[in-house]
Amino acid sequence: MFETLRTAVRSLLSNKIRSALTMLGIIIGVGAVITMVAIGAGASKNIAQYISGVGSNILIVMPGASSAGGVRQQIGSSSTLTVEDADALKREAFDLRGVAPEVYSRAQIIYGNLNWSTTVTGSTSDIFDIREWTVAAGRFFLDGENKSGAKVAVIGDTLARNLFGGEDPVGKTVRIRNVPVEVIGVLAPKGQTPWGQDQDDTVFVPFRTAQNRLFRRGIANSVQRITVAAVDNASVEAAEREVKSILRQRHRIGDGREDDFDVRNMAQMLDAARQSSRVMSLLLGAVASVSLLVGGIGIMNIMLVSVTERTREIGIRMAIGARSSKIRTQFLMEALLLSIAGGIIGILLGILASHTVTGALGWATEVSSGSVVLAFGFSVFVGIFFGFYPAWKASLLNPIEALRYE
Repeated sequence: MFETLRTAVRSLLSNKIRSALTMLGIIIGVGAVITMVAIGAGASKNIAQYISGVGSNILIVMPGASSAGGVRQQIGSSSTLTVEDADALKREAFDLRGVAPEVYSRAQIIYGNLNWSTTVTGSTSDIFDIREWTVAAGRFFLDGENKSGAKVAVIGDTLARNLFGGEDPVGKTVRIRNVPVEVIGVLAPKGQTPWGQDQDDTVFVPFRTAQNRLFRRGIANSVQRITVAAVDNASVEAAEREVKSILRQRHRIGDGREDDFDVRNMAQMLDAARQSSRVMSLLLGAVASVSLLVGGIGIMNIMLVSVTERTREIGIRMAIGARSSKIRTQFLMEALLLSIAGGIIGILLGILASHTVTGALGWATEVSSGSVVLAFGFSVFVGIFFGFYPAWKASLLNPIEALRYE
């Protein structure tokens, strides 16, 4: 076997340019597979981070659609949800661990001679537990501050950087719709969602503060949404049924009548996004794998040419006692060396390309050991598969006819 390996290496090195061009297909194929899978894995990782930031056990209850003159508007355009509904869910639902009514709107936040437009959300302190927020500095507002309508705020990292720069925001006073509000906390950054929404560009104020001082709504105690969290992931469906049952009873909705609210299951939405990312990863990997097949065809083509060129050499080897199995092993070894060398170079190229994509385009990529092993193993399989026929053809040559070949 060692002698066969040495002979195969010597044969490949005697045609360096041809060997390099033959390996090129494998190099490109392996590199493309690793890069494409890394891009897909990076997208999946972003979604996983988003899930951990939003919470897969969250339900969002929106008001129903309003209707004017027979024309129905979008979900959330009516005012069918109230603070009392949120209190009832908190009091009566057994499968919920948190309930937070919310009102929100975009507003200009002013500090000194600087300003920044962002979304201001009024909610209770439960929202931070439901959404699994943490503070990088300061603290959250308390239930007592919500009940009293205290003029305090917890701001996101994006707002803190753009409005305060390097200055510590905690203890500073900003103006929201000309209402002075003290910043008591800065949220730890969560980054963007897979859809490009910046979760850190936000401001939270106590619900009563938003309701009484910032966003005066036409209907008293109405809310724009209620965010609830199930006890755990296994309880999401039960919690959804419980929420619908309680709200239908409170709103006196009879059997067969349509709900005047809408419950959105974040787990289903995020599972759909995760499934889309998984399908995209498989699609990218499959497309890149075509390059490996093309590289394998190139190996077969060059090995067939090599068998034809070395027909006389094969005849001499057989004449002095080489068995067909030895001839077959020699040419199969050459094809295997081409695929192994191409696979190793392709792995390095794929890792480099993945880092280049991250640096140049800002896309998240993740090179996993599984994708590297898979790509390398597939390249070896391609070498053996496409190298077998030329090796088998060489082993079937008639020694007499081979010696006559010119």
